Amino acid sequence: MLPTPFIQANTDGRLHSAAEASIPPLNRGFLYGDAIYEVWRTYGKVLFAWEEHWARLERSAAALYFPPLPAAATILAEIRRTAGAYRKVTGYGDELYIRLQLARGEGAIGLDPALADAVHFVILVQPCPKLTEVQLEQGQTLAVAKNLRRNPAETLNPAWKTGNYLNNLLCLREAKLRGADEAVILNQAGEITEAAVCNLGFVQEGGVLTPPLSAGILAGVTRGFLLAEIAARAGVPIKEAPLRPEALRGMEEAFLMSTTKDLQPVGAIDGHLYKTGPHTITRRLKSVFADYAAKQAERWAAERTV
Repeated sequence: MLPTPFIQANTDGRLHSAAEASIPPLNRGFLYGDAIYEVWRTYGKVLFAWEEHWARLERSAAALYFPPLPAAATILAEIRRTAGAYRKVTGYGDELYIRLQLARGEGAIGLDPALADAVHFVILVQPCPKLTEVQLEQGQTLAVAKNLRRNPAETLNPAWKTGNYLNNLLCLREAKLRGADEAVILNQAGEITEAAVCNLGFVQEGGVLTPPLSAGILAGVTRGFLLAEIAARAGVPIKEAPLRPEALRGMEEAFLMSTTKDLQPVGAIDGHLYKTGPHTITRRLKSVFADYAAKQAERWAAERTV
């Protein structure tokens, strides 16, 4: 009988259920969070934004002084193999979530990175989460975290997508305890950075504002597409700008950006309500992004169908 829910795993090339332990206790990702990761999703069963995520993975690896990574072609083949196994076991035919995590490997107990000299990988495949009609029409509720601030770039840079997520986790926990779905995290200067697992965008006077990378945020792939071409295709001005919490009440719309959510509307932050629904700029951007993703799926169908 399959575990519920079933998640397909691939540890260093070995396919198995994610319910089965597969890494040794000395794995540095387990011991110290000495790991990096990326998440992809499919559109039309085609892996989306492969190059953009891989490039960010390489930047994270370089920042953490990782040993050489497996070749991109090797990992892509393993992702396709893992996704195929998931579909075969479950019969699931819709869009997939794919997570790749790489740890520095195993070695003697100790912080010194030189104690391990090889990279080990785990791939996880499950259904890509879908927005409910309520989430799409009403948006999520956010709360500004008050107990903790975003760790600054001078300590552990949020631009690195690492296995260290305690800062995000604790801010999200606070938001959940206050009845919210997600957190808005401030930096040491009191500026808005991002949510626990998403970038943030706001609509004011017909244009989009999003915090700059210098605020201390992850360079989100979806955010990057929005800045580079999606907003222009939708005819919506967009710019990066430092934002403070007091500016939230002057915004007309707010939305989350991530690989799995693309653009997800926000209905309220700390009690302030935002416009949601089919006639918003957020919905227009979401529609243009969906068209863009569909065209990319057509382009890469032969090489990246999973």
